Amino acid sequence: MRSVPMWALASSGFAPVFLIMGWLSAAALQGPPYDPAAQTISVLAAPGNSGSWVMTAAFVALGFCHLLTAWGLRPAATAGRMALAAGGVAALTVAVFPAPSSGGSLSHGSVAAVGFAVLAAWPVLAARAGTAVPWALRPFPSLGATAVMAAGATWFLIELHLQGAAGVAERAVTTLQSVWPFVVVVSCLRESLREGSPG
Repeated sequence: MRSVPMWALASSGFAPVFLIMGWLSAAALQGPPYDPAAQTISVLAAPGNSGSWVMTAAFVALGFCHLLTAWGLRPAATAGRMALAAGGVAALTVAVFPAPSSGGSLSHGSVAAVGFAVLAAWPVLAARAGTAVPWALRPFPSLGATAVMAAGATWFLIELHLQGAAGVAERAVTTLQSVWPFVVVVSCLRESLREGSPG
């Protein structure tokens, strides 16, 4: 099994940190008018908002983290690595096409939808069979991760349609999508250490 470079641990580990610190900092700069339970994180990056530069920077950092992790995640199937990289490109594109401060945006909504889809699909696309495969790349955990992410994305769409707790749902699913690459990298590194240990 091909090894994962140690820098992939940093790129995957910093992804959720950049995302979460980005929305927390941007919301603090935005102040009371912003409702994190009901409003999406994309609203924070809308032009004219106080914290837009922070959230935009967070999207850019997240995108580069996913791209680097996809490059370094050599034990994963190629289709999964490509889907993770596509998720990184989607995050970068979201920064280029921010949501408007009010109303909707077809370009932003389309890119965000693609991002949700590829980041939900990448775990199962990255899966490999075999006893030497790291735990997080085995079919059952990978399918479980994809199923939970897909359910989270569906929950978010329902809340968005009902004008309910869309912010809560989005934060839940994006946190999971940003953390799972780190779980996979740690799983791969642990397998490499196990294979390299004597006896």
